[in-house]
Amino acid sequence: MMTSFALLCLSIAIIECMAGILGNGIILAASSLSCIGSKTWPPYDMIVISLSSSRFIVQSWNILEYLMSIFYENFFCQENVNIASKTIFTFLNYSSLWFGAWLSVFYCIKVASFTQSFFIWLKLRIARLVPWMLLTSWLCSFIAAISFAWDVYGVHKNITAPSSMTNSSAWTTTRKDNLGLLILLCNTGVGMPLILCMVSSIVLIQSLWIHTRRMQNNASGFRDPSLETHMKAIKSVCSFLFLYIIYFISVLVILFNLFPPLSNGEMICVVLMAACPTAHTLVLIWSNPKFQELPARIWHHTNCHVRTASM
Repeated sequence: MMTSFALLCLSIAIIECMAGILGNGIILAASSLSCIGSKTWPPYDMIVISLSSSRFIVQSWNILEYLMSIFYENFFCQENVNIASKTIFTFLNYSSLWFGAWLSVFYCIKVASFTQSFFIWLKLRIARLVPWMLLTSWLCSFIAAISFAWDVYGVHKNITAPSSMTNSSAWTTTRKDNLGLLILLCNTGVGMPLILCMVSSIVLIQSLWIHTRRMQNNASGFRDPSLETHMKAIKSVCSFLFLYIIYFISVLVILFNLFPPLSNGEMICVVLMAACPTAHTLVLIWSNPKFQELPARIWHHTNCHVRTASM
């Protein structure tokens, strides 16, 4: 039986996902419009389009799942439905984690200024590597999702899958059986993008902070736009890293049922998992003028049509 707290959390998560769909739709439209007519897409736009489209699909899927959980609570207790749902959940969220990590890596390579030969080599070849990076992400996410489906199927075959109405001992047994897969997927599917995101973000923050300190020491007392830009970039990278880690933990908790179904712990993770991509989408729109132009144009045209109609 769904509690009032679970219903509240699912309602909040639906609202967060709807906001994320709107924000990712703006980013996806703005990036796609800039690529129309171009023979080759800029690497940044390729990553952002992949990230925003994956999040758009993830959040749409999450809304569907949350609504089904509210109105058809026993629907996901069916074995085949549960396996399919978890497989799609794994693929979509792992893809989003990979694309977010590659965006962080791209920022680091393009913005950070280091003189190491390997870093310079990456800076010169990043445009060629991006398509292969994205393709590898899809492949890794697909392999992780398929391996998870096989493991869940094996668990359901040997042990009756727990539902929201089963006792805690059966749920604990299933959780222990998934522990081996948890370690495997953390190393192959999730561990690598998390490491890439953390390392690239820390390196980029360090580089930006060094440049910011130099600008502050050389400041003449007047307001320096470059200094403000660097501080804005540091805040954006720090917020993205913080949101990425929370999203990563929430995905793992929900994926491997570390809390009983519809418990307070799981519901809090659901809210956090819906909030983090939406918050990062808002950060991307806030930090990139190109993404701010499209809503401004739509708002301007809407006002013009309203004024014309009223006249």
